[in-house]
Amino acid sequence: MQFSQHLLSRQRNYLFGWMGILFIVVICVGFSFGDKDNYASSKREVLLRRIGHDILLQSGDSTSRVLPIKKIAENEYQITFESAFSFQPDALVKTTQRWLAKDPLANDYVVSVLNCANSTVAYGYAISKNKKDDIVACLGRKQPVACYAINITFKPSGFATNYGYLLGGLSFVALLGFAFLKPAKPKNPVAKTEDDKLFTFGSVVFDAQQRQLQINETTEVLTATETRLLSIFASAPNEIIARSRLQKEIWEDEGVIVGRSLDMFISKLRKKLELDPKSNIVAVRGKGYKLEVTA
Repeated sequence: MQFSQHLLSRQRNYLFGWMGILFIVVICVGFSFGDKDNYASSKREVLLRRIGHDILLQSGDSTSRVLPIKKIAENEYQITFESAFSFQPDALVKTTQRWLAKDPLANDYVVSVLNCANSTVAYGYAISKNKKDDIVACLGRKQPVACYAINITFKPSGFATNYGYLLGGLSFVALLGFAFLKPAKPKNPVAKTEDDKLFTFGSVVFDAQQRQLQINETTEVLTATETRLLSIFASAPNEIIARSRLQKEIWEDEGVIVGRSLDMFISKLRKKLELDPKSNIVAVRGKGYKLEVTA
């Protein structure tokens, strides 16, 4: 039994050690992904500003400003301009493709050119990593001078999703490990520690291992429950033992605690201890019981 408990303890320590290492790895990976995401986002905004700059130059405007890039959703950005301009769809498609080719995560995206006045789509197209899936229309039709905003929506990368799966998977493994290696609750905590002990109090010799009470020349045989109950009292003579503790330690593992069961076994033990006037189990009102032993 001690060997199996020692082995279980080593297994549990081994599991917790690996869980600690995995936790540190996850934290490090999380910070790594966070740093990469921040860098990628900053780089992307620079590329989007360059797209806006080239569009203004193509329309003949070299003085007005590209306004700060807005991140309007997790994977959606908006390019806005200080002044109205016109654009050629062919040039817009080539410009976005040329600059976004420098973003390794921008393989698939949708571009929508919106009218500032009413947010209707003046022009739009979709670019995919698989060129056969590109959707580009209305090339060669120059758009009139107007106030436009350009929204670019990128297909989500797998980093965040995979990281979420990693965290979820590790949590699941940790939960399983805790469930399977959680030490089993001993069914008889008193019996395990007291079975090999011999108690002496008053005129009583209590052999917990043999389940026997010897009072003077009389020997009383105890049941398993009586032995476990008396072992608790004999381990702490003249000390109050809470009723709830007695019920918990004696009956909890059997699944059902019957309120009067404790009183019945206390009564049986009292009867068997009657031969020794120095020993008695007394009730302490509102608290519990104690084995009262007088000198």
